[in-house]
Amino acid sequence: MRNAALVLGIIAGLIGMLVGFFSFGYVEAIEHFGEIDGLAEQLENADLVQMTSIIAPMLAIAGGAMARARALWGGVLLLVSAAGMYHAFGFNVFTMFPIAFAAVGGVLGVAAGKPDEPKAHF
Repeated sequence: MRNAALVLGIIAGLIGMLVGFFSFGYVEAIEHFGEIDGLAEQLENADLVQMTSIIAPMLAIAGGAMARARALWGGVLLLVSAAGMYHAFGFNVFTMFPIAFAAVGGVLGVAAGKPDEPKAHF
């Protein structure tokens, strides 16, 4: 489960980075060039989108990287990343895979325990 959380977290972070690049760039382009009525309008939560574009993929990659050594912490970071992406970007065709991969990786990380210990994390 730890290896699966690691792989899912890194994949979620990489795909989340692509979504983040385009979201951050869209907000910056609208700020620089202005709105086009009916075609390109500024987002209501532009600051949230820009902040989440940076933080959520970073949390997913860090959570995936931590999943082997510290499965609980890595799982929590993956779940926070999935929640952040869902809150800022919503669930659509571009975000369904990073959100789903981060959420499944987070659940696997939280559920994983060391094989030689009778208890998972506590």
